[in-house]
This record gives sequence, structure tokens and C-alpha cells, in this order.
Amino acid sequence: MPKSFFISDLHLGLQGAEEEQVKIKRFEQLAEIVKNEGGMLYMVGDILDYWMEFRHVVPKYFDGFLSQLRHLARRGVEVHYFAGNHDFYLGDFFRQQLGVETYYGMQELDIDGKRFVVTHGDGLDKSDIGYRLFVKLVRNRCNLSLLSALQPDLAIAIMRRFSRMSRKHGAQDYQAESGFLLQYAEALAGEKDFDYFVCGHSHVQEQQTLSDSRSQYINLGTWINGRYPYGVFHDGVFSLQELGDG
Repeated sequence: MPKSFFISDLHLGLQGAEEEQVKIKRFEQLAEIVKNEGGMLYMVGDILDYWMEFRHVVPKYFDGFLSQLRHLARRGVEVHYFAGNHDFYLGDFFRQQLGVETYYGMQELDIDGKRFVVTHGDGLDKSDIGYRLFVKLVRNRCNLSLLSALQPDLAIAIMRRFSRMSRKHGAQDYQAESGFLLQYAEALAGEKDFDYFVCGHSHVQEQQTLSDSRSQYINLGTWINGRYPYGVFHDGVFSLQELGDG
């Protein structure tokens, strides 16, 4: 069986030029591994720190990343992209031009006979009315149509502003956010059967067996702190690994 790979929270476009170049280099490294060993890549949200889609214009800033996605598709790799609270609206470009399947919210998948629950991790707290209103605002097709009609540089600047708003609204205590996600997975395990709950969002990498002694909680971590983690599922086993020099 080919391997399935998982990444989250790269936040491409967030940091300075040097950090961004390293992240792209690491993504190219991972893409090469996936092309040689894998059959699927799951991108579990906040891969981009912002995204604005136009009918006739593609933001050049992400060209290196988009090029790697094209190469993966041409090699027969299935790529699945789950929108996060920063790359909150992916539009039609990824699906139509790159062959990348896009998703919003929590999804249940069967991968090689194992049941996965996959979610970025945002929006799970139903009491967070402010965030739910924010998502409706930034994913509203009317609002997005108005933005895409603007001069591209101006529209992208607005989307970057939305991204900063999302970061400001989000929990600053990542450990507390991670604790909430773990508790959510525990509660979900009492309602339905699954083998793996895979998420990101809190930036805290973790793999832990839940109290049912069967299901596992997996947080994929982030690429913004000088580390480059990813997950691999192969022969019924999920492991967390990390890219390095080479």
C-alpha cells in the first residue's frame, strides 16, 4: 500500500523572506518523498496564511507551492486540502486547475480500512459566536465576488487583513487550545467509532491514545517555529516524523 502523508499549519506568507524560503524548500523536499513513496497528501488547514482567488490572476507569491501541487497531481498523487481559519476560502482554482480536492469543516474518511476524522480544528467550539460570524463574512460568495473585482494588490491586502483578524481572534494560549481539541476528540470517541482524529490549528504537535484505548488523537504541529513535522500513515500505523536537511 502507498503511504498517506499529512501536514498542517505551514502558514506560507506569514514570515520573513528567509523563513519562507526554508518552508518552500522543505515542502519541495516533502513533495519529492510523497511522489516517490506515497499515493495521497492531506493538507489539514492553514497551509497558506491567506488566499485571494481571481478569475484571471493567480497571486505569484505562492507560485513555488502551487507548482509543487501540479507536479504531485501529474505523478498521480491525490491531494486533499482542508480549509483552515487562514486559508478560509479556496474557491475553484485548486480543484479545477490543480486537481486538488478541497473541504470545509470536519470530514470522515476511510483510508486503507481505517476510519479517520480530519479537521483543521477551528470552529469546533459552538459557543464562539464571534468566530462563526467571522467565517460567514469571509466565506460569503457575495463578499468574495466584490473583493475579486478590486485591483488584485488591494484585494490581497484586504485578505491579509482578514488573516490577521483571525489570528488576533484565535486563542493565544496554544496549550489551552490543544487541550480543547483533545477533549473534543475524547467526547467524539464516545459518540462514534474512529481510529484517528487528525487536526492542526493549535500548533502543538501531539499523538495520544484516547481513553477508549482504541482511537488516537493526532495534532500535526506547525512549520512556523523552525521545525517541519508531518504525519505518515502506512500499513495501518500512523507516525509523526520531521523533515531535516537533506
